Amino acid sequence: MTRIITIASGKGGVGKTTVSINLATVLATKFKKKVIIIDCNITTSHLSLYLGVYYHPVTLNQVLKGEANMLEASYDHMENLKIIPASLSARDLKGVDIGLLKEKLKELYGKADFVLLDSAPGLGREANAVLRAGDEVLFVTTPFVSSVADILRCKELIKENNTEPIGVVLNMSTRHDELSESDIEEMLEIPVLEKIPMDKNVTKSLAAKEPVVILNPSSKASKSFYRLTSKILGEPVKEGLVEKIKNCFKIF
Repeated sequence: MTRIITIASGKGGVGKTTVSINLATVLATKFKKKVIIIDCNITTSHLSLYLGVYYHPVTLNQVLKGEANMLEASYDHMENLKIIPASLSARDLKGVDIGLLKEKLKELYGKADFVLLDSAPGLGREANAVLRAGDEVLFVTTPFVSSVADILRCKELIKENNTEPIGVVLNMSTRHDELSESDIEEMLEIPVLEKIPMDKNVTKSLAAKEPVVILNPSSKASKSFYRLTSKILGEPVKEGLVEKIKNCFKIF
């Protein structure tokens, strides 16, 4: 069965695409799942830029114009992971109908274990169409009232569509968060699956055009992405020797 998950946020700048890429990479490399990640942010596409790729001859834009199919627009990025980019050219926006996305996704049924939709932020037509296209939604937010409040509005939309919220990723967390994990769960009535810490290794990975889980798999952020992926799969997190020793000496 193919799981189609929308990665969504109420506003830009919360690290949604970074979460999408690292989640896809862990699924493909650590858990050996076949994954397709789609850049559904048509108007301001970023996914391929994050991966250091600046041109593809066929993109999601052509698919949504009826000029190509999904498989023609998919490209191998690494073993088990394909990407379907959106065009970086403003000219390719003409004639694109994002409302066709849900129908076009049927072409990928059975072609992957996971299809991740990296959505446009906010509540506009583009983001709305992507929220409606997925079977499940993973929300990404930062620990601030304004970001969480925007997710409340997104939640209303998916409720109308009977789409299942998997949970929330609390990104760029620090010791000085405005809202705690419990505060966010109380506001949204959705569980916080994982807190991704503010980590300089993520910034380095963006500059290197490589997922942090590949660039520095032992970083704090990488470990959080491993835990997040395990929770989405419903599989227990496998602790390394160092973590096991630390847990043995924890004081409760």
